[in-house]
Amino acid sequence: MPRRMLFCFLISLLVLPMMRAGTVTPLREGWQLQSACKLQATGDSIGADGYQTDGWLKTAVPSTVLASQAAAGVFPDPYYGMNLRQIPGTTYKIGGIFANMPMAQDSPYRCGWWYRTEFAAPAAAHQGERAWLHFGGINYRGDVWLNGKKIADTTKVAGAYRTYDFDVTELLKPGKKNVLAVETFAPTEKDLGINWVDWNPCPPDKDMGLWGAVDLVTTGTVTLRSPLAVTHFTDSSLGTAELTIYAELHNASDHAVKGAVSGTAAGVKFEEPVELAAHEDRTVVFSPDHFAQLRIRNPKPWWPRQMGEPHLERLTMRFHEQGEVTDEQSVDFGFREITSELTPNESRLFRVNGKPILIRGAGWSQDMLLRTDEHRLRDQFRLVEDMNLNTIRLEGKLETEEFFHIADQDGILVMLGWCCCDHWEHWKDWTAEDLTIATASLRSQMLRLRQHASLLVWLNGSDNAPPTSVERAYLDVEAETHWPNPIISAAASEVTAGGGPNGVKMTGPYDYVAPSYWYVDKQNGGAYGFNTETSPGPAIPSLASREKFLPDAQAWPPTENWSMHYGGGEFLNLKVLDDSMAAVYAKPQSAAEYERISGAMEYDSERAMFEAYSRNKYTSTGVIQWMLNNAWPSMIWHLYDYYLDAGAGYFGTKKACEPVHIQYSYDDRSIVVVNSTYERLAGLHASVHVHNMAWKELYSGNAPVDAGADSSQMVLTIPENLYADAERFFFIDLALTDSKGEVVSRNFYWVPGTLTTFDWPKTDYTHTPAARHEDLTALANMPAAKVIARAEIEKTIRGRVVRLELENPSTALAFQVSAAVRTSSGGLIAPVIWSDNWIELVPGEKRVLTALLPETGVDAPTVQIGSWNAGSQTITPTAAVAAR
Repeated sequence: MPRRMLFCFLISLLVLPMMRAGTVTPLREGWQLQSACKLQATGDSIGADGYQTDGWLKTAVPSTVLASQAAAGVFPDPYYGMNLRQIPGTTYKIGGIFANMPMAQDSPYRCGWWYRTEFAAPAAAHQGERAWLHFGGINYRGDVWLNGKKIADTTKVAGAYRTYDFDVTELLKPGKKNVLAVETFAPTEKDLGINWVDWNPCPPDKDMGLWGAVDLVTTGTVTLRSPLAVTHFTDSSLGTAELTIYAELHNASDHAVKGAVSGTAAGVKFEEPVELAAHEDRTVVFSPDHFAQLRIRNPKPWWPRQMGEPHLERLTMRFHEQGEVTDEQSVDFGFREITSELTPNESRLFRVNGKPILIRGAGWSQDMLLRTDEHRLRDQFRLVEDMNLNTIRLEGKLETEEFFHIADQDGILVMLGWCCCDHWEHWKDWTAEDLTIATASLRSQMLRLRQHASLLVWLNGSDNAPPTSVERAYLDVEAETHWPNPIISAAASEVTAGGGPNGVKMTGPYDYVAPSYWYVDKQNGGAYGFNTETSPGPAIPSLASREKFLPDAQAWPPTENWSMHYGGGEFLNLKVLDDSMAAVYAKPQSAAEYERISGAMEYDSERAMFEAYSRNKYTSTGVIQWMLNNAWPSMIWHLYDYYLDAGAGYFGTKKACEPVHIQYSYDDRSIVVVNSTYERLAGLHASVHVHNMAWKELYSGNAPVDAGADSSQMVLTIPENLYADAERFFFIDLALTDSKGEVVSRNFYWVPGTLTTFDWPKTDYTHTPAARHEDLTALANMPAAKVIARAEIEKTIRGRVVRLELENPSTALAFQVSAAVRTSSGGLIAPVIWSDNWIELVPGEKRVLTALLPETGVDAPTVQIGSWNAGSQTITPTAAVAAR
């Protein structure tokens, strides 16, 4: 078994929420913060009792330096308007990649920043008790002092993604006041920090500080860490699961210890005697070859929510010496086995418990100041689930334990790995210390995360694969830590010595393209293979959201305040979207028109992207929308905005990814039914109706459908001769009903007779430009329609729900009808879970939409209803007559 000796302290993972033996004292409150440039004292004084902290900033941990300053009101909201530019140290140009730049010489964040707290340590409970200080994340370097004594310096504390456990038994004062002081230092452009690239700006402190939790932990002589249960199913029936159990032991004493490791996994007991030498580390392994009880009969598997129930079991492990438990930990785990393979077209296909799954997900971002909010986190998972996405991708930005716990519980898969575009991928500039920090960071994260059922794959690189020497070092760590899931070298198409072909692509686009792109492109981002990050680009927040971060939310044309909230690098402006909008739809004359037209474009393109990949499964094996959310208020790359308000792209995605779905194909005019469930669905009926602008029916068709499990099948084709007149314009109305006539899926398209022609030779990583745009300008002159709206609000077991009845009594189509719940003054209420939105109402149609409101902060909501050709109105819901 692998062994390694610790010297003066242990640096490893501590899974704090799982602790049973001993105590965990969170050191969250009562911290103070000050710049080292304002102090004359040294660490032995600052870290000692009696030091005066007059003028220090009060804060809590975890918190970066700038997050603490913002919370204390030192600076006005950095996310509002141009406020970020006014903070000292923000000297780089708008859109610049600060992660790759040095801080200015006069930046206040070039100094070290001290975090200091005083805390009462619990009295010692028994002889031989050990005390540990756990740091969940320090960005980037630090000197750590306890009671005036230095316990670690910047040669040992280096690396944003490392976790640390320091044995402070000899320095702690049990039952008395203790003083902990940490001087933190920001990452330089040559460090492996927490970076922001073209997604959003980088804060001037580069997120320096104690960004992870700090805890005092007491244990016995031997610690047990990182319990892990790995599942292997013996065959496709899933009738027998073989469990292999791992845990990391450390003997903190200077003498040998005899004891035993015991535990239970899903109620099954196991135990083995263990003898550890002084200061020994050891990985203990319980395999089914030696513990037959770990062959579990008829287990209940964990599935992603799309495939079944995300059922979790419990693994508990402990070390006991002479009848006394020295340490015990428990974690959730799932009976699940994730594998991957290359398809015949060399695309990466993932399987869960032997069954293939089309990955449909989006890229996640933490808050730009790394602030955490558990309620907000749960709200975001609700939005992901409502869109029917099955995966979240983390490019760096490795989230909190709570994030992964929710993913496990809710059955959302997680792709994760290192970030691109800064020192993490500047391998030619690495020093020997960089490699040490990178591998130590990887080890920390492997041990912190490996037990989670939701983890799909680890990526050792993002835009590029690491060179052979770095890849080998990474693979060694992953083998040593028994990482149980697939590993690929990068998010881009690469072939490496250690991993072979990775079977994925990262070929864009990241900016606006017409919906047909996803069907007709065969060389870049189109619907084949596994696209690890791609997007139709900008996403304009609603007026209610813009008012929260812009002083001129209705300005037209957009001002510098707006451009501050565009992207960086190649995405400094929205020119691609704006030019396409003017050519295809109309040139907007106001911010309201801009929001309305961009909404239709977002809906159409997001829907088409996911639909194209769904139709082509498993020629296509996965697509990740870039991005899911934003680190700060932004005009690009989100499905819901920073304030959790869902725009048109959200509902296009939700429509495309619904479990059973009918859709139109831009390339061959086919009507396709996609069954994303894992059950055969018989007795369905598909129908299509094609109308012109005057709502004259040009074509109708229908077909019976038996949808196989996890299938995509063509059921109808619109005749080609319908498109003979290139100037024609079509509304395509699709419906899928069940054997009882109930609507299973409804979908509506606006399609020109001649699609966009793409200028393929001018393709770059951002997008493929149009050689000739399609023409949808007729939508600006649609016949007027009328929408009658009524709303009531009721209490249900899910919470407060608005029930909105919409009716179109006119003879014209009501196009892109949207509804938003707002305060009586028009202010934002979010998140709101709508059953559907951005819909069309055909002449004479009635529809009912429902909106689940947030738990708090909604006293007297109104509903704002907008459209392209039926005006706008605001109504106040009445109280429901009776609970439904």
